[in-house]
Amino acid sequence: MTYLNKINSPEDLKKLELKKLDKLAEEIRAFLISSVSKTGGHLASNLGVVELTIALHYCFNCPKDKIIWDVGHQAYTHKILTGRKNEFVSLRKLDGLSGFPQIKESPYDSFTTGHSSTSISAALGLAKARDLRGENFNVVSVIGDGAMTGGLVYEAMNNAARSNAKMLIVLNDNQMSISENVGAMSHYLNELRTAEKYIDAKDDIKKTLDKVPLVGHSLTNFVGKTKEGLKYSLMPNSLFEQLGLKYIGPVDGHDIKKLVHILNKVKRINAPVLLHVITQKGRGYKPAEIYPSKYHGVGKFDVGTGKIVKTSTAETNTEVFSKKLIRLAREDKRICGITAAMPSGTGMEAFGKSFPDRMFDVGIAEEHAVIFAAGLAKGGLVPVFAVYSTFLQRSYDQIVHDVCLQKLHVIFAVDRAGIVGDDGCTHQGIYDISFMGHIPGLTVMAPKNKYELEDMLEFAVKFDGPISLRYPRGKASNIFNSVRTPIEYGKSETVYSGEKIALLSVGAMADEVVAVYERLLSEGYSPEFINVRFISPIDSEMVDRLCSGFDYVFSFEDNIYSGGFGSYLAQALTERNFKATYRSFSFPDAYIEQGTREQLFERYGMSGDGLYNKIKEILNNEN
Repeated sequence: MTYLNKINSPEDLKKLELKKLDKLAEEIRAFLISSVSKTGGHLASNLGVVELTIALHYCFNCPKDKIIWDVGHQAYTHKILTGRKNEFVSLRKLDGLSGFPQIKESPYDSFTTGHSSTSISAALGLAKARDLRGENFNVVSVIGDGAMTGGLVYEAMNNAARSNAKMLIVLNDNQMSISENVGAMSHYLNELRTAEKYIDAKDDIKKTLDKVPLVGHSLTNFVGKTKEGLKYSLMPNSLFEQLGLKYIGPVDGHDIKKLVHILNKVKRINAPVLLHVITQKGRGYKPAEIYPSKYHGVGKFDVGTGKIVKTSTAETNTEVFSKKLIRLAREDKRICGITAAMPSGTGMEAFGKSFPDRMFDVGIAEEHAVIFAAGLAKGGLVPVFAVYSTFLQRSYDQIVHDVCLQKLHVIFAVDRAGIVGDDGCTHQGIYDISFMGHIPGLTVMAPKNKYELEDMLEFAVKFDGPISLRYPRGKASNIFNSVRTPIEYGKSETVYSGEKIALLSVGAMADEVVAVYERLLSEGYSPEFINVRFISPIDSEMVDRLCSGFDYVFSFEDNIYSGGFGSYLAQALTERNFKATYRSFSFPDAYIEQGTREQLFERYGMSGDGLYNKIKEILNNEN
């Protein structure tokens, strides 16, 4: 690590001669591969932007200049160059280095990011604030072509062009999001990559360049010196030009020397510019080059063989969902699947292989996915939208207005509900009960184990109306595998009958709550264990029974406190003039940091031991 060891800030980087930057890129790649192999993380996307990131920090003066990384999972090299390489041993671990940009982590992180398609909007806001305050700095948005499938991007570009604010949009085009890109924009970018018409367009290009204020003539001379140089010139009549942006490219994203020269020219243009950069996802590590999706977000792996270290061979909830959906779809040809650029992560990839005509990947477009599902439902089909809880947040209005208002039979399969762990605050799925449970007419369910997940999915297919089932990331629970009572609409399930103390478990919390139940039972108490099943509508008969026969009622959910099941139950109990003791246990109204699911449950007192201690304190204080 001849050069990397000397770099602790972008100022150190600028001291290197341009010809030495390729060697630095090699060292950074070696560091990334070695580090991520031990911690897990986003590998392929980061390997693809090493040269681009070096060039950006070589040409711009951060943190005065602002670089906003769309999604942010490709910002590892950025973190290395801004003084955080020694912290990579703690990457995505509890209290360690975040896998995404975080403004609280470093002044070089201009914006906290974690979800896709947001960077152009944020960059435009920063640029306009700069102008209104009379300040002078550059604003750069780095956005992947996968993020270009999100409609928010076009809203932002439309306004950026209209504003004429000085800003640079770097389109990092690697032909991938997590999986291969889909849609018309992907085809269009492919045409730009392969177009040869620039060879015959030299005169048009020169005229276009000459119109650029102040630097047009010199930029023309720069890009027009050779026939090869025309590849990096302004392309006339592109979609981006039609939107009002100055388009430059395509540019080889792995040629640092050319990137530096172009960036130094482009940053002088006093207008919104889009620089189209071609990169290779996974570059420099053969397994990641061959299987970029597999190494997008990867666990620990052996560097020599590329073999990923399996932490568990147990069946996951996602796999349970996927297999059951396929079985149901064989019997019911109305069933179709929808994913928003997450076919592998949501289990829809297997569904698509079985039913290619009934599988729809809409790209990073959750809002469109929901309305598209509404249209399918209105047309007589049964759409199943499989989506991570954290991404479903983006389509709240569409859930309310386009699905539930019309009482359409759309199934929301909410994966990664609850604590997800390593990706941290931008990805925790602890809000969906709060933003879905109160929507009129939307049925919300949560299974206690993998068998109930299967039964609830089958119930949802037969149901007539909007319906959601939420399940957590990771291993599918086998708890209560001998208890499999039929799903009855709006009804809870009494797993163990008891008296005086009622334990109400929502979905995956059953694994923690059973530990509380068993310890109380061993101490002579006789608690009742209730599997809530239906978050909405709440089981009114259950509530009546709680009011008439129990001294203590405790509910448990992996959601934030406000607006969760506990809130609905508290209201129902209050309406019935409940006089006994009620406590709701959930995660606080906060943004929960990264860490394993077990670590975070322990930290917030939501593990079996933590919950037991809290309940015993209540019981002891009131006796």
